[in-house]
Amino acid sequence: MPQEPAYREAAAVLGTEIGRAGAELVYGGGRIGLMGLVADAALAAGAKVIGVIPAALHNREIAHPGLSDLVVVPDMQERKREMFALSDAVAVLPGGLGTLDEAFEAITLRQLGFFRKPIVVIDTLGYWQPLQAMVSRVIESGFARPEAARLYEVVTRAEDALPACFGKDFHG
Repeated sequence: MPQEPAYREAAAVLGTEIGRAGAELVYGGGRIGLMGLVADAALAAGAKVIGVIPAALHNREIAHPGLSDLVVVPDMQERKREMFALSDAVAVLPGGLGTLDEAFEAITLRQLGFFRKPIVVIDTLGYWQPLQAMVSRVIESGFARPEAARLYEVVTRAEDALPACFGKDFHG
């Protein structure tokens, strides 16, 4: 779990906002880390929470025990495919290498036209500024068109994630 309390607070706020909006959370199905906190907050706020977890992680007892639904898939690639198919948007909190993998896959699929759903990056304490700088560098170097900078939205507060995805008046 990250040491910075602001990251945990952002996770709890995102989960609470999902529940308040009457929306559903689709995520990786774990009980640990920031996404476990998002799931706990979403459940506490009345949201349906669907976890998608590879069998190997489920077998290691990492799965969240209180989910509305848990989908067990064979591997990480199928996990991403299933999560993207079940979700209406992607929200990216600060995270590790798995978060980078899932975020870049969603952004790349959106760039290629295979994923047409909103993507929002929650830039708590400037965590994702290096990502934004890298995307700018990719564009400036000619490896992507300028439109690539608009493949995702960036917000600094978790409570702005749903309105960024679905419009400022989104309430579920």
